[in-house]
Amino acid sequence: MAATFDLSKFEPVVPVTLTEATVAAGLTQEKLLNFHAFSQWCDTIKDSLSRQHTDSQHPFHEKPYALRTVTVNSVTFFGPVKVGFIKFDAKISNEDNSELPGTTFMRGGSVAVLMILRPTDSIHERFVVMTDQARVPAGSLSFLEIPAGMIDSSTGTFTGTAAKEIQEETGIKILEEELIDMTALALEDSKSSEHLQKAMYPSPGGCDEYIPLMLWEMVMDRISIEDLRNKLSGLRFKGELITLRLSKYEDLWREGARDAKTLAAWALYEGLNRSGRLQEEKDKREKARTQQRAEV
Repeated sequence: MAATFDLSKFEPVVPVTLTEATVAAGLTQEKLLNFHAFSQWCDTIKDSLSRQHTDSQHPFHEKPYALRTVTVNSVTFFGPVKVGFIKFDAKISNEDNSELPGTTFMRGGSVAVLMILRPTDSIHERFVVMTDQARVPAGSLSFLEIPAGMIDSSTGTFTGTAAKEIQEETGIKILEEELIDMTALALEDSKSSEHLQKAMYPSPGGCDEYIPLMLWEMVMDRISIEDLRNKLSGLRFKGELITLRLSKYEDLWREGARDAKTLAAWALYEGLNRSGRLQEEKDKREKARTQQRAEV
């Protein structure tokens, strides 16, 4: 039997229906509301809808849209109780019964890292660490991409998640403070008034996923860099069968052309370098480290 409850944070309240199939699979009101991606989406869409009324220049100001209903059609659990993915239909319409597309595959955020290694004997050379792994939704058993993983809200920060994913996928242990959030840097002067994540949205027409793109750039001896080539990694008990690849930075745009994360990270790295913003951030961090050492 299907189940229905109201989202009271909206005015008027929005009825949510859990279809019979999702209820049979174990989905409940409590589990859905505890699914961080869903609660985050509710806050974001509520804020975006409210801006129609407060901003006279908003394209929907004259005939604003409202969230009418949410129907959850399917659910995938990670383990016995943790919601991993859901698919739902959000009905958003205005007084003319004009509707906005609202079918959503919800999985929450991910984080990706552009790992650039420079050999100590030739620091102008740059190698990028890539992962080669199966991506069944793409029909691929050998998909080349930069290291990435789903955001776990328990880690607390994007950088914490990134550090964890790098270690799991590459075996390299890094410090959070060594990571630079390139999307946050690029969006510092964003003119958007909506409270979206400081991240790249690879497919906002059908999926909520957002991906902060991090940079980890280090000088390393050439032998250690070469040891990463074709290394097997990943958490085998989770089905992660990963082979590490090394790409020359100059070839990254070509070798990673199928992966949106790779192309977006490459574009941000290039843009932040050209603007001087990346060097400013590195200089600021180095100055802070120097001050800390002086105070010890």
